[in-house]
Amino acid sequence: MAKLNVNGKTLDVQAADDTPLLWVIREQIGLTGTKYGCGVAQCGACTVLIDGVATRTCVLPVNAVTPEQKIVTIEGLSPDGSHPVQLAWIAHDVPQCGFCQSGMILTAAALLQANPKPSEADIANEMTNICRCGTYTRVKAAILDVAASGALGRG
Repeated sequence: MAKLNVNGKTLDVQAADDTPLLWVIREQIGLTGTKYGCGVAQCGACTVLIDGVATRTCVLPVNAVTPEQKIVTIEGLSPDGSHPVQLAWIAHDVPQCGFCQSGMILTAAALLQANPKPSEADIANEMTNICRCGTYTRVKAAILDVAASGALGRG
């Protein structure tokens, strides 16, 4: 039994201690926006925010997360899709196949929260998620657009 704080709700889940958080989120909690991609924390499709930090969950055991830590999945970032990063993604036509987008959006949101005015080099260093469709130029443009707008309130 594990107790998790996911998208503002405290949940009790049944899982072995070494079960990756990704599978608990998808199979136990039913939030399927978090994706399985590579299984080795390289691609970033499994990214969620844990206390505001972009975290790859395919290799993170559920017992490494405490009940006090706040987990935010793509479903919890903005239930109606109105988060500034989500809106910028739409405005810049970032999604192609869409598979990597949940992890990309959460990674971008964490970047902008920590660094509201990132440089192109900052974006290149932090946005290490893999996109098979190659939308990196659009991702960068969307992040720079949110930064320029000051939409996250710290810019």
